[in-house]
Order: sequence, then structure tokens, then C-alpha cells
Amino acid sequence: MNQEIWQGAGRRIRIQEVGLRDGLQMEQAFVPTDEKIALANALSAAGLAKIEVTSFVSPSAIPALRDAEIVMREITRVPGVVYTALVPNVRGAERAIEARTDELNLVMSASATHNLANLRMTQEQSFAALAQVIATAQGAGVPVNVSLSCVFGCPMEGDVAPEAVFGWVQRFVDLGVAGITLCDTTGMAYPSQVQPLAVAARARWSAVLFTLHFHNTRGMGLANVLAGIAAGVACYDTSLGGLGGCPYAPGASGNVCSEEIVHALQLMDYDTGVDLGQLLAAARRLPALIGHELPGQIVKAGRRLDLHPVPADFEATRARALARA
Repeated sequence: MNQEIWQGAGRRIRIQEVGLRDGLQMEQAFVPTDEKIALANALSAAGLAKIEVTSFVSPSAIPALRDAEIVMREITRVPGVVYTALVPNVRGAERAIEARTDELNLVMSASATHNLANLRMTQEQSFAALAQVIATAQGAGVPVNVSLSCVFGCPMEGDVAPEAVFGWVQRFVDLGVAGITLCDTTGMAYPSQVQPLAVAARARWSAVLFTLHFHNTRGMGLANVLAGIAAGVACYDTSLGGLGGCPYAPGASGNVCSEEIVHALQLMDYDTGVDLGQLLAAARRLPALIGHELPGQIVKAGRRLDLHPVPADFEATRARALARA
């Protein structure tokens, strides 16, 4: 990556929050509905470009998000912010559309093994089901984004061939999908893999809005974001506090942390449009709601120039040092 990547010169990067869905769905504690709404409102006020508010799956499958309709209907919508939700099938799409969801996010895996383990369907079965969802969304005039899991590796298969990934991208583009998220579902991506794949995707489908979705499982989340920026990708999924994980990848940590990515990019002069102070305030609310600490470090350590007081004995130490001079 050249020097321009380290000096953003005001270039706009879209930060898309997924913690309310991708993060909270993994939590044992049920976050009260009013607290979910308050978090969504705080994230809107902080300037996130897109917020994945919830998931319209069966409440029995993900009890943590059983209040999807209420949350989506009662959030305060800020002009310019996209409020999206994951939907698994036509019924979920109908529920989401009725709740005034701005965009439907659909998921299947680029790995046949992961798709079967995670979604209980073959890839062809998933594609057929999602094609029906896409038709439903198009009939209602609601945009669709497709998130392809395990693009950068599968915890059960290993590497996933780029051409296999691109084959699925093409099939969804042929259905009229204009947004595709390339997901590092279990934190297997590395920068010299990310950059050429993203460059190739953007070159092949210049009209598609690509998003990159990374996990920080092996500590390479920020490096992968920078590799994506070097490839020209401007949209990134992040998760408040670093919430999240994957049930089929033991030890997998959450998505890249929203406040860490914003903090780093702002130091490099990228324009994220996000008020970091408000984002940190939202992140500080999470431990009490979910019952445990978060992996994100900025809440704990503070921003780079959040300075600390000198030691209590500093003046006495200085006096002694001057006396010895």
C-alpha cells in the first residue's frame, strides 16, 4: 500500500454499523427493546452511513431479535442514513417491508459446507429462496444487498476460489442486485488476499456497490480495511464495541470494532462522517446491557490524545531532579 493510503486527504469512507444485528444475535442476554431503539438512535446521531437495525428471522430461531418489527418502526430516522435488516426468506421480507425497512440484506455462503452448516440448505436451495426474496423486494421497490459469507476462507473447507465467489456475484447481479458485501465471516482474510480480490471485483462489476465485512479474529481487521481502501472500496461493515462472532468458528471474535476503525481512519485524515465522541458514548452503554466486557480497545484506552494526569508525586520528582542538575 502506498503513502496515499496512510494519508486519506479527506476521502469519504462509509461506516456501516452491524452490531445491533450481527452482534446482538450472538448474545445470551436479551437487550430490552427500548435500549435497542436508543442505541439505534445514538448511532444515527453519530453519523453512521448505514445501520443494520435487526433481523426478520423467526423469533424462535433468534430470540434476541424477537422485537424486530417494534425496533424498526420506532427508531428515529435521520435523513441520509440507510436502515437495513437481514431477511432470510419471503415471509421475513414481507415483515421487513411492512416495518418500513430501507434495504433488505440477504445472506448465503460462498462455501458449500458453511452454507449447509449455517443455513441448513445447499447453495442452490439458498439461491432459489433468495431469488424469491429479491423478486418480492423489487415488487415493493425496496433495494437489496447480498452478503456473501466466507469469501476469504471457510473454517471447514479452507480457501475459497475467487472464481467461485465471482460466480455467485454474477448470478445475483443478473437478478438486478446492486449491492454486494464480501464477508470475511470467520476472520481468515489477510491484506494481500483482500486487495487483489477487491480490485478484480470492482473492475468486473463497476456498477455494483461493494462493501467489505471483516472480523478481527486474527488481529488483521484494520490491515484488511486498509487493503480494501487501497483497492478503491469505500464501504465497510463494523460493529459497535467489536460485538459478534460465528457459531461455526470457535474462538472467532466479532466484527472489526466501529470505534477503532473510525479512530484509525480519522487519524489518517479519512472522512468517515462519524462523530467519534458520540460513537464512544454508545459503546460505553453496551457492557451493562449484555453483561460482559467488549473486545474494543478505544473505550478502555481512550483516543490517542485523551491524555492522563501526571503522577501525584510529579512536582516532588521534578524538584529533586532539578536539585541534582
